[in-house]
Amino acid sequence: MKLPSKIIVTRFSAMGDVAMVASVLKDFVQQYPNVSIVMVSRPLFQAFFEGIPNVQFHPFYPKDKHKGLKGIIALKKELTVKQADAVADLHFNLRSRVLATLFRCSGLKVKQLDKGRKEKKALTRQQNRILKQLKPTVERYADVFRALGFEFELQEKLRPLRLPLPNLAYALFANDQSKKIGISPFAQHPYKVFPLGKMQDVMLYLSQNNYDIYIFGGGKIEQDQAEKWQSLSPNIHSTIGRFKLKEELAIISNLDLMISMDSSGMHLASLMGIRCLSIWGATHPFAGFLGYGQSIVDCVQVDHPHRPNSIYGNKPCDCDGKEAIDLVTSEMIISKINQIF
Repeated sequence: MKLPSKIIVTRFSAMGDVAMVASVLKDFVQQYPNVSIVMVSRPLFQAFFEGIPNVQFHPFYPKDKHKGLKGIIALKKELTVKQADAVADLHFNLRSRVLATLFRCSGLKVKQLDKGRKEKKALTRQQNRILKQLKPTVERYADVFRALGFEFELQEKLRPLRLPLPNLAYALFANDQSKKIGISPFAQHPYKVFPLGKMQDVMLYLSQNNYDIYIFGGGKIEQDQAEKWQSLSPNIHSTIGRFKLKEELAIISNLDLMISMDSSGMHLASLMGIRCLSIWGATHPFAGFLGYGQSIVDCVQVDHPHRPNSIYGNKPCDCDGKEAIDLVTSEMIISKINQIF
């Protein structure tokens, strides 16, 4: 069977999921250097794919020219010009499925993501829960390429990629003697966020023990919180609102460790080859969203019969009167860091 020579890959959101796709594509192009990729995603995420050989980025504008059915038809016309011979739908939402159907009708080979909804439901249900490791999301992405005919194996290894620091970040890295720890303390859903007071305790401990702290992620509200933390110590630095995503990735690439929720911060660390200490509450690494190349040994969580109760962290998880994420203590985080360093 002749293998595709150019593949349209679709994954429109969310940030962490798209970053995982970039990690998978790094492995793919290394094993198949003669295959071209057209990566379709939101313009913000283009930075994830810069520097990956044979990957051409095509922006998707869901609120503008690619809105609705007419927009998807327009997107299909734009992509037809690329002359691909296969489509890898790594999203499998309504938009990507409509686009895939249009290409299938045009004669292209199309393979789509199996999200494993049945197994995930069994993992999170309250009665007869089946608590076991499910297939990692990055392997589910790889399965789509395998279905296209490729003998593709993920390396699942962190590959440090130290990039030049942005000019404005040099001063933040002036102390050559300190360890550099990034902290991504926010998440889309509140049930995945480690309590901010406890996170502050972690930051203060680190700042007093020869660590420089770099805070990532979030909008205006999160920026205000990060700047409050920054005011507590000269060793705490907020990057929010100061750097573009491409520049943030460069800063992350110069870290010694990232601390993150079950959120995009972990996946950005993976993309840059940086070890991540991740904190889990209502969700669980067994669901398959542990960062590419990261270890479950670096997952901070408390076993409780009520968790996990959510795949995405969008539902509360009551554990004997406490939210699941509240079971984790700042001392647990500090102890893990001390073990690492």
